[in-house]
Amino acid sequence: MPTNFSELIGKFIELLTMLVPIVFALTIIVLFWGIIKAWIINGGDETAVAEGKKMAVAGIIALVLMVGIWGLLGILQRSLF
Repeated sequence: MPTNFSELIGKFIELLTMLVPIVFALTIIVLFWGIIKAWIINGGDETAVAEGKKMAVAGIIALVLMVGIWGLLGILQRSLF
C-alpha cells in the first residue's frame, strides 16, 4: 500500500503503463477485423463496406488517442519521478 500521495500516483501510473499496450493491441485487432470483415468478407455489400469504413475511422481515432495518452503518461513519469 502506498504511504503517501507520490507513491499512490506512482502506482496509478504504473498500472496505466501496463494497460496501455494491452489496449493498443485490442484496438489494432478490432481495427484489422473491421477492415477484413468489411472489405474482404463482405466486399460486395455496400452497407457492410460503409460500416467497415466507420469502424476503420473509429479505430484510427482510438489509436491516435492512445498515442496521446501514452505520451502523457511518459511526461508524467519523467516529471513526477
